[in-house]
Amino acid sequence: MTVIDLVSYEDALAAYDPVMGLEVHVELGTKTKMFCACATALGAEPNSQTCPVCLGLPGALPVVNAIGVESAVRIGLALNCEIATWCRFARKNYFYPDMPKNFQTSQYDEPIAFNGYLDVQLEDGEVFRVEIERAHMEEDTGKSTHVGGATGRIHGASYSLLDYNRAGIPLIEIVTKPITGAGARAPEVARAYVAELRELIRALGVSEARMEMGQMRCDVNLSLRPHGTEKFGTRSETKNVNSLRSVERAARFEVQRHAAVLSGGGTIVQETRHFHEEDGSTTSGRVKEEAEDYRYFPEPDLVPVAPAREWVEELRAELPELPRVRRNRLREEWGISEHEMQSVLNAGAVDAIVATIEAGAPQAAARKWWMGELARRANEQGVDLVTLPITPVQVARVAELVADGSLNDKLARQAIEGVLAGEGEPDTVVESRGLKIVSDDGALGKAVDEAIAANPGVADKIRGGKVAAAGALVGAVMKATRGQADAGRARELILERLAPAE
Repeated sequence: MTVIDLVSYEDALAAYDPVMGLEVHVELGTKTKMFCACATALGAEPNSQTCPVCLGLPGALPVVNAIGVESAVRIGLALNCEIATWCRFARKNYFYPDMPKNFQTSQYDEPIAFNGYLDVQLEDGEVFRVEIERAHMEEDTGKSTHVGGATGRIHGASYSLLDYNRAGIPLIEIVTKPITGAGARAPEVARAYVAELRELIRALGVSEARMEMGQMRCDVNLSLRPHGTEKFGTRSETKNVNSLRSVERAARFEVQRHAAVLSGGGTIVQETRHFHEEDGSTTSGRVKEEAEDYRYFPEPDLVPVAPAREWVEELRAELPELPRVRRNRLREEWGISEHEMQSVLNAGAVDAIVATIEAGAPQAAARKWWMGELARRANEQGVDLVTLPITPVQVARVAELVADGSLNDKLARQAIEGVLAGEGEPDTVVESRGLKIVSDDGALGKAVDEAIAANPGVADKIRGGKVAAAGALVGAVMKATRGQADAGRARELILERLAPAE
């Protein structure tokens, strides 16, 4: 890979202001494609979910997916956008091998939603407003697989395979207005915006928005301008960034790269760039076209879309509680700080905790297990918390077993370990591993007597009135029972046996 000169992030921000534009593509969760009846399910045999319409064969006529239009309106309303009374589709012309029609059906100067905003909260609680230029409907392209070569890209490949199953899947592209004023926090703002947008999309139920599966992708446009100037610099566009961390890293890298070029007297090339996950760098893709290069013109085979105002207001009334409002409500209900809530959000644990509470666990216990033991295991494995093989109902049952005295925290962690290992439900794991707390006086009394016999000096101190010394004997009992003794009851039995004679 070509070595790219960079300046330090601090030096870049000392001389320049970053200006960002974020374009997020959301793949809708419809059962059929945007303009035909082909299925959208993942995992099908290549080119098995195609028809004359999505392959662009002569004489095939498209029809708009009604659920796709409804989803677009819902997204626009949630983003505080104006919804067009009349809009239409356009043909975006450019050659690309995974575009079977050789044009993309999109929207250009007449989007379905425009002029909105999304407020995002940064980690320290600061709220930053990101203004939305537009949210428009379009279709996805097919998928190219380049075989041979070292990079997996077309350069150096022996041949390429094309799968058109994805061609025509409904997309909503959400485009921000230029994001200015973020300064050094621009990469953080980019990440927070995409994270908030993902939560909003999921809350609306229009897409799972799983970035790792390509259901949500972000193009990071970035330019720099010297402090005190108004004119925007030349931008680069880092394409198809597919994780929150990568969005932040791509923005930060491009700030450093642009600053190095400009400080060295060079000129920024307006181009697309590829992001490299392994080191957080970007490399050049192709020179970026301007709008006129795409030769947009109105799609002649589709009628305009004119959402009825009554219908739009019905959809507005049906909007769910939006993520930021919900988080603030939960934070107040749970009685936790902004910082604690941000930690829950960063861990992706909000929904899991809510579901665990709904399954019967106290909120403090639900937060404790998801943000403690389970978050630790997810971090160790390098996976998302919610992908761990344990359900909120199972976590709630572990919390219940702790609350009723059947388990202590140590044993509960072992029960969770068993559930994660596929050993069954919490009760099954507790039974098969023999994890239940020993609380009956028979078995516990025997362990207490053995601890007293093995520690005569400690026993004498307790008889002499030094009750605090009982902790040492409780520890001995816990060790002998492999942590399964009821510590409270063990202490009571110890004090009963060693009470001073009257």
